[in-house]
Amino acid sequence: MRVDAIVLGAGMVGVSAALHLQKRGRSVVLIDKHDAAGEETSYGNAGIIERSTIFPRSFPREFRALIRYALNLSAESHYHLPALPGFLPWLYKYYRASAPHRWERTARAALPLIENCLSEHETLMQEAGALHLLRRTGWIKGYRSAATLEKGIADAERLTPFGVPFDVLDAKALAEGEPHVTGMHGAVHFTSPAAVVDPGGLAKAYADLFVARGGKFVVADARKLEQTSAGWRLGDLEARDVIVALGPWSDDVFRPLGYRIPLAVKRGYHMHYATVGNAVLNHPLLDNDEGYLLAPMTRGIRLTTGVEFARRDAPKTPVQLDKVGPVARKLFPLAERRDAEPWMGARPCLPDMLPVIGPAPRHKSLWFDFGHQHHGFTQGPVSGRLIAEMICGETPFTDPAPYRAERF
Repeated sequence: MRVDAIVLGAGMVGVSAALHLQKRGRSVVLIDKHDAAGEETSYGNAGIIERSTIFPRSFPREFRALIRYALNLSAESHYHLPALPGFLPWLYKYYRASAPHRWERTARAALPLIENCLSEHETLMQEAGALHLLRRTGWIKGYRSAATLEKGIADAERLTPFGVPFDVLDAKALAEGEPHVTGMHGAVHFTSPAAVVDPGGLAKAYADLFVARGGKFVVADARKLEQTSAGWRLGDLEARDVIVALGPWSDDVFRPLGYRIPLAVKRGYHMHYATVGNAVLNHPLLDNDEGYLLAPMTRGIRLTTGVEFARRDAPKTPVQLDKVGPVARKLFPLAERRDAEPWMGARPCLPDMLPVIGPAPRHKSLWFDFGHQHHGFTQGPVSGRLIAEMICGETPFTDPAPYRAERF
């Protein structure tokens, strides 16, 4: 079979790229190792379409926090000691990129993706008949003390020039919106993001739309990609263009081709819980001081952890879930676990906190679309639009230069 494009990876980023190419009249085959879309990182996130996070998650610079991280005392961050030597060069680059002047520049470079993330999702949801999964609730960042709340308000106020709306909630106002939440001094409610109650289900809805419009979904091993004189081959498939959208597995394709892009992973875990009695959680809620997030999902209340620095394919070590589980039960009345075991996923991260979106520098018709940090679910559709515009020779809606692979 010969087609115009092969998209490697059927997570939110890959499915969105396939849909946008298809909209422009290209014949597309979507490749994944699973027989369904959204089975990996796109499944296990907090489900927030994060319109409010203008400034990316930077390397911490507070001495007390660094000591806690170094001693593996924080539930927000955990590391495997054997993996640390491999991470140190990446962490150093991450630290340098988090310097205030570089961090501000990164935020402005990412702004077009963030500003358009929700509108691009809503367009695809409408087309896929999936708007029932969307909740326009925003999300809440909760604080357990006056000091941390004050800092949280100051951080939120930095977003005002970017047009990010928020409300400051004292304990009484928080209780009115979340009557079953206890133990918070106050909170910041970011009102512009939206929440999705089944992230993996949304990725599948987009994939179903792609197939319904004539696209092909094929189970195959992306590592068997080969370049030919006319383009690219994968098994019995041939295409002019190939898009690498494999998230944390993208290096399985680009490294054998000679690219040394510093892609690393931050692993994370989640567990679903039933609720006690008639308890209801109305918004995704981050317990900022303890480093975990609760989100209402179709399967129950999803508790998601912070980051784990470990080798991508190392066995699960869900110690963060064990740490925050008892804390979360005091915050909100969680009942029994609904999953047989903790889910684990990997976030594809680059040290400068920006994704790679654009052409591969040394291979014709090879395109990259990966490395979205914690926001692949959020930015999949807008990234798909941008990569499709470049592939099809259209004028991109924003300058893609900040996302070019050559920056490494």
